[in-house]
Amino acid sequence: MAVFKAINPVDVKASKSSLNQLIDVVQADVSGSTTRKKMLVFVTGGVGPGVTSSLFQTVYDQDYTLQTANPIFDMTFGLYWSGSVVTGSQTGEDANGKLLFPSSSLMMREKINIYKQFAQLLLGNATSRFYSPVGSTTEAARIDNALFLSFKRLFTRDSIKRETVALKVFTTAAMVIDAGNAGSTSDGDRNAWSPFTNTSVLGTNVNSTSTGSSMIITDIGSSQNQQKTVYGGDVGRLVDSNDTTESIGLCYYDEGVIILNINKIISGSQFVSGVIDAMSTAQTIEADSISAGKTVIGTPGGENPKARFVPDFLVSASMDNIIDHFAGCRFQSGSALTMGTFQNMTQINSTLIFCRAAADEFNYSSNPTFIDSKNNIVVIDANDKTSRAFSMPTTIGLYDASDTLLAVAKLSRPIEKNDQKDITWRVRLDF
Repeated sequence: MAVFKAINPVDVKASKSSLNQLIDVVQADVSGSTTRKKMLVFVTGGVGPGVTSSLFQTVYDQDYTLQTANPIFDMTFGLYWSGSVVTGSQTGEDANGKLLFPSSSLMMREKINIYKQFAQLLLGNATSRFYSPVGSTTEAARIDNALFLSFKRLFTRDSIKRETVALKVFTTAAMVIDAGNAGSTSDGDRNAWSPFTNTSVLGTNVNSTSTGSSMIITDIGSSQNQQKTVYGGDVGRLVDSNDTTESIGLCYYDEGVIILNINKIISGSQFVSGVIDAMSTAQTIEADSISAGKTVIGTPGGENPKARFVPDFLVSASMDNIIDHFAGCRFQSGSALTMGTFQNMTQINSTLIFCRAAADEFNYSSNPTFIDSKNNIVVIDANDKTSRAFSMPTTIGLYDASDTLLAVAKLSRPIEKNDQKDITWRVRLDF
């Protein structure tokens, strides 16, 4: 029969600690087609074959078809319902209050709804606007065109640790020189226009890896100016590492959500050129055949020949077009270098129980092999009058008041217990 001893309340202590883990997201995982999964949930009808697109895409740490793959974060994009990009493209409102947009735009209501969902979650009001820093109401602090990175709990754990966040973003898209103006350095001539090869203008920058200037975004200084919101919890301001007075976005540490101001992380006035999704039939532009469901943005022979990333690309492109561009071009493509990094925090609540055994306690065992058939203790030499009984404890059981076993603690090795020494075992329960 087991030997029981009551635990004194003074021998039970509670403590708290935290565990930090470094998370490193590589560029290849963000840009790769096998590590970034599209959730095709949006389908249009009407002209041509329609448009099928995701509302968000999920980045995995390896090929997402493998059972061992873990989702790292979701990437999506949203527009503020009364921001300049929305109001500048809106054509009206129907009797039910639904916003109306021209046929050259795509998924505008979905882009607005994504922004509203994050505003509801983090601000408590779907119609509220994000500002960086939190609490500011200036026009410069507005985040009307937002890129949302929502990290999974597996990687953020209880929260993201302050002043450990860093992201690398390329602010300018790929540049292709106009063959007819090879010596020109003007913005219009040096930026990509047409994706066609049979014209004097070469290249596309919608899906070309950027080789231009880059920006390191960090949350440096957030520990000195800690902010907490009612709905989103701890929040910090993201800044340009080269100019920490320039607010770039927000990091909601408890929710694991990073919000980037697209107007600040890319050159919105840069010309954009390439093939994007559209509600259209097959067509010929600049003597090149464009398949149904596609169109060309920023080509001399098409509509809006000098389209820019903001607002034209954000309005005319589908959600997948926009997410693909940021994932494959702005966060680089195919490289094993770091796209982003942070440390997570796991809060550990511990109960320490000190199990004390006095010199005259627990020196015998309830194991049947402890005695022989004559009830003599086998570890004692019957002919040696100086031999003392001892035991080799290997396991500690914790019981409730009804002697019901609640927990078992195993020792790494047996420890001799005899009547010449006291022993205290510390049992730690983490939860």
